[in-house]
Amino acid sequence: MNNFLNNLRMKMYHFMQGRYGNDQFNHFLLTCSVVLLILSLFLGNFVYLVAIVLLIYANFRMLSRHTQKRYHENLMYMGYTKHIRGFISTQRLRFKERKTHHIYRCSKCGQNIRVPKGKGRICITCPKCKNEFIKVS
Repeated sequence: MNNFLNNLRMKMYHFMQGRYGNDQFNHFLLTCSVVLLILSLFLGNFVYLVAIVLLIYANFRMLSRHTQKRYHENLMYMGYTKHIRGFISTQRLRFKERKTHHIYRCSKCGQNIRVPKGKGRICITCPKCKNEFIKVS
């Protein structure tokens, strides 16, 4: 049994050698296809067909030997979604630090300023425009 598994592992290793593999765009395609498969239970055959097409395309990308094309597709996806990913990571960080810090916005330039909680009334100086304002932390 152990020899069989080692043999299978080596065959899989040789098969996948030179293939593109998985990336962020594939994660997105696979997630969308799973969501569409669940929605197809309620919405019908067309949604099911779209989900199957996305699954086939994700597997095609994963097993492709044209690594440059797949790399550029992933770069385009990352470029299109960078603002959304940045917003999500900022909100995640703010939620994580909500118990220890306040976020204030400068009234002059709009810069976000992070201030620790529990310091009482403090004078905050904006690092961008040097505007000073007083807030309770």
